[in-house]
Amino acid sequence: MSGPLAGIRIVELAGIGPAPFACMMLADHGAEVIRIERPSAKKGGPGGDPTKDILLRSRKVIAVDLKSADGIRVVRDLVASADGFVEGFRPGVAERLGLGPDVLLGTTPRLVYGRMTGWGQDGPYAQAAGHDINYIALAGALHAFGRAGEKPTPPINMVGDFGGGGMMLAFGMVSALLHARTTGQGQVIDCAMTDGAALLMSMIWSFHGQGLWCDERGANLLDTGAHFYDTYACADGEYVAIGAIEPQFYAVLRNKAGLAADPAFDRQMDPRSWPALKEKMAAMFATKTRDEWCTILEHGDACFAPVLSMRDAPKHPHNVARGTFVEAGGVVQPAPAPRYSRTPTTTPRMAGENSDMEDVLAGIGYATDSIAALKAGGIVA
Repeated sequence: MSGPLAGIRIVELAGIGPAPFACMMLADHGAEVIRIERPSAKKGGPGGDPTKDILLRSRKVIAVDLKSADGIRVVRDLVASADGFVEGFRPGVAERLGLGPDVLLGTTPRLVYGRMTGWGQDGPYAQAAGHDINYIALAGALHAFGRAGEKPTPPINMVGDFGGGGMMLAFGMVSALLHARTTGQGQVIDCAMTDGAALLMSMIWSFHGQGLWCDERGANLLDTGAHFYDTYACADGEYVAIGAIEPQFYAVLRNKAGLAADPAFDRQMDPRSWPALKEKMAAMFATKTRDEWCTILEHGDACFAPVLSMRDAPKHPHNVARGTFVEAGGVVQPAPAPRYSRTPTTTPRMAGENSDMEDVLAGIGYATDSIAALKAGGIVA
């Protein structure tokens, strides 16, 4: 692998969702990530076919029996060769396996130990089950998502699992790896999706603190309250997205869309005018197809874009020109991001069906006969 993290080794205990996403990002950017599966999950796991699971891309995979002392020893040996370790269990599970931070940092003091949970390692909710929708609810984020007069609408699982969880853990891992490279000192990262989801709301908290954001849905600048920041249906049933906040961009939108002569649109920042102006804009956008609006509003400063489906987004000329989407293993998927001028990333590779076990263990000094004995005993696969 190439990329800015080339030379970094991460050991990942298999899980689902945010921790694998964090490790996908680390692997995308050049780290060698060794994913430890349980033998029963090796052929599929929670994500189904591993050769089609984008979150598992660009890894080495080894199956290890974590219920056996020999299996735990294998994991400890792998971690001793690594820079980082990632687990996504409930608090205390890794300790019960004999893979807690006290044990692993005791033998590898430079280790960065990443822990991914929903609620965090402590607090009244720490041992409770939950999912993205629960974490962003407690963080004060879910309350803000939705239209006026409607119930909160979860933005699928982008905010808790992936923005506040996996991406935050990837950032934390890189930050702590830099510290470890400088000082030789490892540490534990307590990454909680509730904390991360709250942090993602920082700008909204800033607006709220200045009296620029009311604590109700669909009544604010960025939550579909404003007529110039919303989606609109077109004549063909497709949608367009408008985000003309700044006065100069709002003026371009008005000019190109034929709204410049209507004085009602002069009251851009008056929330009392927003409902009526939204009705006017909805009626206007319904007169033309999405493609017709693209012809009028694309490639300018109207802050316009067509709302594309997962089917259409990879085909859009802008995404094609930038290579925003790639195909690997027959699976269309987002390309690694961001991009680097000196250490470019490589095209992802999907998880293979063949075991990486022998290469992984040989790479940390296991002899051929030792590997064969572990394999024969069902300890590794």
